[in-house]
This record gives sequence, structure tokens and C-alpha cells, in this order.
Amino acid sequence: MSHYKFVSHLWNDAEAAKLDPVGRLVYRSNKLGADQRITNTGGGNTSSKIVEKDPLTGTDTQVLWVKGSGGDLRTSNRENFSSLYQDKLVGLQKSYAARADKGLKSQAEDDMVAMYNHATFNLNPRASSINTPLHSFLPGKHVDHMHPNAIISIAASKNCEALTKEIFAGKMAYVKWMRPGFELGLAMQDISRQQPATKAIMMGQHGFISWADDDKACYELTLAMIEQAAAYIDAKYQAKGGDAKAFGGALYQTLDTEKRHAAFAAILPWLRGQVSKEKRFIGTIQDDEKILRFVNSKDAPRLAELGTSCPDHFLRTKIKPLYVNWNPQSEDAVALKAKLAAALEQYRKDYASYYNACKRPNSPAMRDPNPTVVLIPGLGLIAWGKDKSESRVTAEFYNCAVEVMRGAEAIDQYIALPQQEAFDIEYWLLEEAKLKRMPAEKELARQVIIVVGAGSGIGKETAHRLVKEGAHLVCVDKNVEAAQATAKEITDKLGTGIGVAGTGLSNCGPAIGLSGDIMDRASIRQMLDQVALAYGGFDSICVTAGIFVSPDTTGHIPDDKWALTFALNVTGSYLVADEAYKTWKEQGLRGNLVLTTSANAAVAKKGSVAYDTSKAAANHLVREMAMELSPLVRVNGVAPATVVQGSAMFPRDRVIASLAKYNIPYTPDEVTDSLTTKLSQFYADRTLTKNPITPADQAEAYFLLVTNRLSKTTGQVITVDGGLHEAFLR
Repeated sequence: MSHYKFVSHLWNDAEAAKLDPVGRLVYRSNKLGADQRITNTGGGNTSSKIVEKDPLTGTDTQVLWVKGSGGDLRTSNRENFSSLYQDKLVGLQKSYAARADKGLKSQAEDDMVAMYNHATFNLNPRASSINTPLHSFLPGKHVDHMHPNAIISIAASKNCEALTKEIFAGKMAYVKWMRPGFELGLAMQDISRQQPATKAIMMGQHGFISWADDDKACYELTLAMIEQAAAYIDAKYQAKGGDAKAFGGALYQTLDTEKRHAAFAAILPWLRGQVSKEKRFIGTIQDDEKILRFVNSKDAPRLAELGTSCPDHFLRTKIKPLYVNWNPQSEDAVALKAKLAAALEQYRKDYASYYNACKRPNSPAMRDPNPTVVLIPGLGLIAWGKDKSESRVTAEFYNCAVEVMRGAEAIDQYIALPQQEAFDIEYWLLEEAKLKRMPAEKELARQVIIVVGAGSGIGKETAHRLVKEGAHLVCVDKNVEAAQATAKEITDKLGTGIGVAGTGLSNCGPAIGLSGDIMDRASIRQMLDQVALAYGGFDSICVTAGIFVSPDTTGHIPDDKWALTFALNVTGSYLVADEAYKTWKEQGLRGNLVLTTSANAAVAKKGSVAYDTSKAAANHLVREMAMELSPLVRVNGVAPATVVQGSAMFPRDRVIASLAKYNIPYTPDEVTDSLTTKLSQFYADRTLTKNPITPADQAEAYFLLVTNRLSKTTGQVITVDGGLHEAFLR
């Protein structure tokens, strides 16, 4: 095995030997995708031409198995690959030629994608990639099409063709930029026929493709080409001064971690509001050494304005990022916000100009003109996406673009894809059709919801209920281990998403667990700032935390317990509302606050005077906060009756005390589940519905109040008490 410095050789003969031909294709794909120096998330294609039994005739036929549309090589399985009759794909060349000869080349490209369905083998439902012809028309039985940063650095260089000859000494051919599809596949077929010794082709502005008749040989050829390119770039880079001289050297200095995160927390909610005018976005911060080296550099403004080169990159990052010319050493956050506001306005104008200059008669309507990547000297990168996974991938892609620019500038001069070509990819009708076929977003998609008290009981159940509808969940509890356990339950079900990021908090998935003491304003602010670092801001807050303090043996509530009850059940909710409103105002996006009261707020009961009066105060707090936070934030409450099962407020000793109080038979050694069932049914029998009330019943009410289903409802308290007639409005 050759020594590799710039890629990882992961092939294991013993593992591969256990697999069938399609399994080996999946194996090769996973190994290539596992190294992000070889290809980016969701990028690249692999294929194998495999002899199969035709299900109709029973005869042997050659089938092209190729990674289909969507999916990621690192995680792909057999279901991610389309299968097509190879002879039918080749036969489509006549159909394409007939259309192209009539001057309908662009339409012919789109028509061919639909024709792949007629070449499908064995009713495979996986949609074929637009890169299918590249794999079909090349002679190798196994083909890899990758997007390595090192190769794209050459592909995005001004003198790409000459550099390809110099670096690879004829081992790699060159094809100028063409949109992926039939024309490019035919061009590659011609090259392979004219240069039969060539086993790889550099794709201008795009990436490269390589092939062999043995799958391991194909894998190792792919690695060898990337290794050779990366070694050449590294030698040139070091000769020019390496990191110290990268991108023309440093113009600004990075703020230390504490100041950097404070600055991010100060601007992110406001910035999220600015870029979410059309649809809400979720943010990801990247502030590692490589991205900071770029944003701090002298050349960053010039290179950022050029935009990205590889189509895979700018489909995520748009035609260019937003670079803010802010001096972290001499300007404060107020100045940064002012510069961001002006830069955002100009970016939208530039995007509209780009659209109007490049649009065609049948182009889709202009999409959201806000940037998806923001670059700030001294701080780093902020990426935006419809969810956390997408924003993390966007950050990853621009990081790849930065590495491409670094390599291209080291060996030559970086050039971007021409705007018209970029536009034709971004607004490709087939891409638009693909977007329209995507399932509708879930009801709480693009929302970040904080659940205070998520470590147990109603809070935990509410977190699980809301995430089912697409929300990003911030699980908060004074017991941080409990909050993190709830978040882990969610991410174990949904995954953490894909992509990379820098700041630890930002490198999260659809849920995160944080510590928070709602009786401490500083703790609340720290938690909200952490939410900004993780997701860019938040939309709604559900406060489910509460406390019930039992009286002593004489029936008396000590003064300190009385104070604690009001501090948590009333003052804590007020502090959350008051502190969160500062962020809501910065964002300028409508939000929801849902507080927890109780049916006891309307029912006087012996033995719970502190709890009942605190909940009565919480009822009125809902109304007061609805007035104070309007019109930006709707404030409502949920009033449960006694929830015994699954509630942290009913430990075993309180259950036993309640059973004794109500003369309900039990034995001291009875298991806890049996005790809680008895008490739950006792409380249920006092209601009109006669059914025990569960945390899931309460979670449904919180869900309803954070959606837009009751968008005109504020200052109200929804009771979920099973029909406790003593609590009827009077």
C-alpha cells in the first residue's frame, strides 16, 4: 500500500471480500465519503457496471448501478443507488442527438433526465442523478466522480488546463466546464476514445472523474490523483510562506474566545431576524483556525466577492457570501450591527441585479435574496439554513470553498464560475421541479423552542411532542444532566444531522440540553446567549418548571418554603419573560411564551395554600405579560390538574402522604407504579371525564399554543384537568 499524506486509505480486503458486487459499490462509496478531503457532504457519485439476470428474460444483462439523486456517500446504502440497463442508456445517445441537431440542446438535456426512467432496471424507485451519463459513457466498469478540495483548486484556477498537464503528466485529461448531463457525458466518451490510456478527467470548475475495471483499483486511483494534486499544492503553498502568508497575510486579529462568543451572542438574534424576512432560518457558527485565517486576511474581500466555483458549493452558499468589513480591534458590536445592516441591503440589491441580468424567459421566480453565509473578521463565519443540518452543511461547503481558494491562489489565480453558468445551475428548471416535489415542511419547521423544565415530567413530554413537528428543541433544566438526557433521547431518534462546525455549542443537532435556573436572571441570560450560539436565536418558550412544597406535620408552610414557591412558580416565569423579550425585540420575529399555571389557581384547597396562591398569581401573570409583550409575543398558559404519573412533583413519599390523606388503602412495601396508579385514578374519579391526566395530555396543549393554530389567542389559560368542575370559570 502506498503512503498517503493528504487522504486516508480505508479499504480492507477482508471486509470487501464478504460483499456481493452491489455491496462492494456501497462499501467503496462509504470509504470515499468518510474522508471529507475526498468529497463534500452529499457530493460526488460512484458507479459499477454489474452483470445481472434480467427479471423479464432471465438472460444476463449489464446494469449500471450509480448513486442516485440525493444522499451522501458516507452514509449511503443499497437503497441510495439507482440501477439502469446500460444498453438502454447508451441507446439514448441517438435520441439526444436528434434533439440537439434541431438546436434544442438545452431542452434535450432536461428531456434525457426524464428518459432515464425508461431505462430503469428491476423497477428500482431511486431517482437517477444528472451525472448518470458520465458513468455510463466512460469505459471503466467502476467510476468515481469526486469533489476534493485539492482537485477543485486546480479546476478553479485560471490556467487549469495547463496545470492539469503539468501536475499529472498526461495521466489526467481535461474537459472544459459544462453543466453536468448528457453533453458532458458525450464529451468524456470522446476523450476516453481519443486517449485510451487516460483513466481520469479534470472537469473545469467542477471536480474530476476516474475509472478502472477493478473496484479497488478504481478506489486507489481516485486516492492517488487527489494525493498528487494535494502534494503539488502544498509544496507551492509552503514555498509562498504557508499559513502566515495565506490570502495575502492577516489584516485583522481574532478576538479571544470569550469576546468572540459575546459578540456572536449580541448580534446573532438580530441578524437572524434580518435574514428571516421571508422564511425563518437556523444558524451555525464556524470559528475554527482555518476560517478565521481567511476572514481576517487581506484577500478575503476580493475572494469573497468572486463567490464559489464548484456547483455543489454555490447551490448551498448562493452566488457569493456576505463579507462585512468590520475591524474587531477598533469597532464595537454597535458598529458591527450598523455595517451588517448596510451590507445586507446592498447584498439584496446585488442578488436582484444578478437575477435580472441572468434570468431567462422561463426562469423560476427569484428566490430569497438574503445571504446564507456571512463572514466577519475577528469572529468567523455564520451559515444559515432551513434547519440545523442544512446550516451545518452550508458552513462545511463554504469551508471547502475557502480551501479551494487557498489552493488555487497558491498555484495560480482563483477564478469563479461565470455568473450566467452559475445562474443556470441555481435556477435550473429540473432543480426547481425537485424543490417542488419535496414534502411540505412540518408545522414547527424552522422554529427553535426552549422548554424550561425539560428534564422530567410535563417538560420532557412537551419536548418530545414538539420535535415531532419539526421544531429544534432547547431542553433546559436546573439539573443539566436531566436536560441533556432529554436532548440525547431526541438526537438518538433523529440523529445529530450532518456537516461540520467550529464552536462547540453550534456543533449540535435538532436538540441541545442546557442548564438554567429561572430564579436567577444571570443564569437565564447565559442560557439565552447559549441558544443564540447554538441556533442563532429562538422563537418560543414553554416554562413547565414548578414546585409544590408540602406543609409540615402541623399543616404549616415555613416562610422560606413560601418564598421558594413564589420565587419558582411566579417570579421565575416573570424573569424568563422579561429577559427573553430583550432577545425577541432584537430578532423582530413573532414568538410565543407559554407559562404553566394550575387548576388549583381557581380552587381553594386545604394544605396547599402556597402552591395554590402562587398559581393564581401565575394566572394573572399570563394576562399581564400578554399586555407587556404584545404585539410581538403571544403569552398564554396551560393549567393542568394533578398529574401524578411521570411527574417530578410526585415522588414516592408525596404519593404515600396523599394516599394516607385521602384514606386510600395501600401497603408500605407496594411498588411505586402501583401507588401512583391508585392516586392517579383517585384524582381522575373527581373529574367529569374519569380518566387520569398524563404529561402527554399537557404536552398537546403546549403544542397547540406554540403553533399558529390559535394565532389570535393571547392572555388565555387553557385548562387540561379532565373536567374539574370546581375550577370552572366563575
